[in-house]
Amino acid sequence: MTTATRAAGTASVSYGNIAIVALIGAILIFTAGLAQSEALHDAAHDVRHATGFPCH
Repeated sequence: MTTATRAAGTASVSYGNIAIVALIGAILIFTAGLAQSEALHDAAHDVRHATGFPCH
């Protein structure tokens, strides 16, 4: 019988999970930053300025 121990505060995170989260984040940021319709532009206006995307 073997027991596996892990130090407190450490987590097992796979590279696949990191890639999925990074992809979702990039999609959200670029959708907000590059939105062209008026409704999306108005909704994302402050986010664009906060992240440094030009919008005018």
